[in-house]
Amino acid sequence: MLGTFPLNRQLKPRRVSLFLVPRTWDTRESGILCRIHGGRTGMPSLTSGKHAGSGAVSNQTAVAEPTFAERARTLVYLGRVGSLSTLSRKQQGFPFGSVMPYGLDDHANPIFLISTMAMHTQNVQADPRSSLLVTQPDTIGDPLGASRVTLLGNILPVLVPEVAEARKLYLARYANSKYWVDFDDFSFYRMDVVDVYYVGGFGVMGWFPASEYYSGQPDPLADAARDIIQHMNTDHGDALVLLAREFAGIESQEVAMTSVDRLGFQVRLKTQDGTRGARISFVREVSSPAEARKVLVEMVGQVRRM
Repeated sequence: MLGTFPLNRQLKPRRVSLFLVPRTWDTRESGILCRIHGGRTGMPSLTSGKHAGSGAVSNQTAVAEPTFAERARTLVYLGRVGSLSTLSRKQQGFPFGSVMPYGLDDHANPIFLISTMAMHTQNVQADPRSSLLVTQPDTIGDPLGASRVTLLGNILPVLVPEVAEARKLYLARYANSKYWVDFDDFSFYRMDVVDVYYVGGFGVMGWFPASEYYSGQPDPLADAARDIIQHMNTDHGDALVLLAREFAGIESQEVAMTSVDRLGFQVRLKTQDGTRGARISFVREVSSPAEARKVLVEMVGQVRRM
């Protein structure tokens, strides 16, 4: 998928001078980058040195980034297995946790194929209120620094006219389920989402309504992000150091890209004062891996020409 993405020819290391960075891209901060969700709008506001809470708003201009709803949709789209919590029928009021594979319908509602013998099925038949926790795949380092989303909703049987479509969607994701999908005790259930809580790492967290979840879309780089990150970190660490210096205003000895989306990317920097994070905006929004490659080449080339 990323056959055209490698930047080896364009991003050859060489010494450069500084160039004038647009002020709207300046993200100099003290301490680790910390973004707190500003209410339910989906776009975080910027604070410094706080894990959560409103705090005082920084004078720094916020860097463009996807809304919480878009990040959540991307995370759920990329995920395959979540932690399902249902209300225990045996121990009233206690949550009951289950490992749960899920599919997605066209509206991003989670679809489950579950057996009547399973305790979680019996629980939702008694009380449909449930939650599904989906975590960032392939997390490296501190798991609390990784993204995760909790969907709250009601889990109900898929209506008979919609079973065929649910079956098709689920089998496309879990081919092995063909061996038990038609067993008498297995049925399709769907979660209708009523609220969402997103955590994007330390200090990045907030609720947003189901309406925003349903209207959001997965990021266009979602399927390619892992390969882009691996390629940049493996082959172009020097270029990331330059980009962090010029677009984030941070001097560092080592930089690693940790996430990328249509609006920019997140980096982890090793500086004289310790490890910190920052976000760097693309000079323009991208809609494909090829466009991301072109913009990264352009940004690095601009730095090296000055």
